[in-house]
Order: sequence, then C-alpha cells, then structure tokens
Amino acid sequence: MPRSVNHVASKARRKKVLKMAKGYFGRRKNVWTVAKNAVEKGLTYAYRDRKQKKRNVRSVWIVRINAAVREYGMSYSEFIGKCNATNITLSRKALADLALNHPEAFKAIINEVKDATPVSRPDNAPKVKNTAAAVVEAPKAKAKAAPKAPKAEVVEVTETPAVDASAEEAPVKKARASKAKKENEPTAE
Repeated sequence: MPRSVNHVASKARRKKVLKMAKGYFGRRKNVWTVAKNAVEKGLTYAYRDRKQKKRNVRSVWIVRINAAVREYGMSYSEFIGKCNATNITLSRKALADLALNHPEAFKAIINEVKDATPVSRPDNAPKVKNTAAAVVEAPKAKAKAAPKAPKAEVVEVTETPAVDASAEEAPVKKARASKAKKENEPTAE
C-alpha cells in the first residue's frame, strides 16, 4: 500500500505562517523554519503588548493631567487627592480629554477642587452613596482593623467522685522512676 501524506493540509499550514511573516526582512519572510520562529515570537509579543498598551495609555492620561494641572499651581497627586475629597469621580481618561480638548471645563473642575483638603490616608476610600452597602461594609472594615486578642483558656474546677488513687498514680510513679534512673547512670564520655 502506498504511503499517504496529507500535503494539502501541511502546505496550507505553511502558507498561513508565511502569509503572517509578510513584510519581515531577509529569510524571515520566505524560509519556513525561520519564518515560523519569527511569527511565533511576534505573536507572543502581540499578546503581551495588548496588556501593556492599556498601561501605556493610562500613563499618557496621567502625564496630560499633570501638565494641565501644573498651570494652576498643583501637582497631579494633589489634584487627584482633592478630587477624591470632593467626590469627583471622573476617570483619568475623561480628565485628560477635558484638559486637552475643553480647557474651560477643566478649569471649572480645578476651581471646584482647589479649596478642598485631601482626606488622610487610612480613610481615603471614596464615600459610598448606597447606604445599604455602607451598612454591610462597615462591620467588615471594623473587624479587619481591630486586632484580635488571643483567647484565654477557661479551666473549670469540679469535684470528682472518689477514685482509687493508686491506679492513677502508678504510671506517673513509673515514669518518675525511669527518669531518675537515667539521671543517675554515668555517661560514657
């Protein structure tokens, strides 16, 4: 029986990878083994950088907000602290957009926030508007904050009925006797 090889599928696989390698330099674009490695590496970078892109964009927003706020004599951290104190919950994306495209609106936010005093660190969480949720969360916060004291053992003293004392003392006497023997034996040094 002749050997059967599925050239159609294997060629399609290679063709797919070489298509993804289009635009690479040198042998990376047309030699199967080199292109396969280059494409795999590129896909891992793409996966990683889809996550990093979000971080980079957030840092750009922070830089824009900081630059806009410096014009009014504040730093970024001061501004965000005062925003939290006055319950302004605009995202950094929205604040950066206002700073860049709508300076009048951003100035109104600055004027609103300017006189606020930032909340000190432990209670820096934004105020909860839903009172039912606040009632549920408050006991949890207190329980976490208060350190638990070690529980003291309670020993109850009760009268026991008369029991044959010799039966209870026998194992204790044997243990004491063997301990005394070991102490009295000379050591081999």
